[in-house]
Amino acid sequence: MGLIEIELFTTLDLVGQAPGGPEEDPENAFPFGGWQAPLLDDVAGAQIDAAYEGTDALLLGRRTYDIFASYWPHQEDGPDGGFATLFNRIPKYVASRGTPDLPWAGSTQLGPDLATAVREVRDRHEHVKVVGSLNLVQSLLREKLFDRLDLWVHPIVLGVGKTVFDGGAVPTNLTLLEPAASSPTGTVLMRYGLADGTPGTGDMSKPGRGV
Repeated sequence: MGLIEIELFTTLDLVGQAPGGPEEDPENAFPFGGWQAPLLDDVAGAQIDAAYEGTDALLLGRRTYDIFASYWPHQEDGPDGGFATLFNRIPKYVASRGTPDLPWAGSTQLGPDLATAVREVRDRHEHVKVVGSLNLVQSLLREKLFDRLDLWVHPIVLGVGKTVFDGGAVPTNLTLLEPAASSPTGTVLMRYGLADGTPGTGDMSKPGRGV
């Protein structure tokens, strides 16, 4: 069985809408499309590149798929490869309630039972990346259908836009897999793994609790 790995870019107030550009997701007249671009530096870029090593499938929501399908098939990488080579080569699985046209080679629509379909994809591949696709990410977090969450938190507050947990959340334990890493612009990468159980509680007023 492989891993479902979510790559997620957010602000300090956990807005995850349209980090890449103004037309990525303009729903509700979102005024900050492309907010990530001024904060992307060489360190964060290298972290993102490294995160895709070993990726052998993409799991995408419909909106992200349409953006990728209109761009990546027309790009070329150098002799050593890159994102265009990778994305054009590997299978793409698309979550959609409709009947979308999927012109990008290697694309398949998931079945109507998302949980079953995602588990089948995980059984077929070693490293499945979920990119963008905030609505899909919310469903995966809520259903605990992921194994790793790479969370890049950027040092801005927007106050508007879709947040990571707009679609609801469930009590979940996570494990920090490695020390957090920051970039020169102040973006912090935190890599979490899904852990068993649900969050515990305690009483800080009891003796020995530091209060």
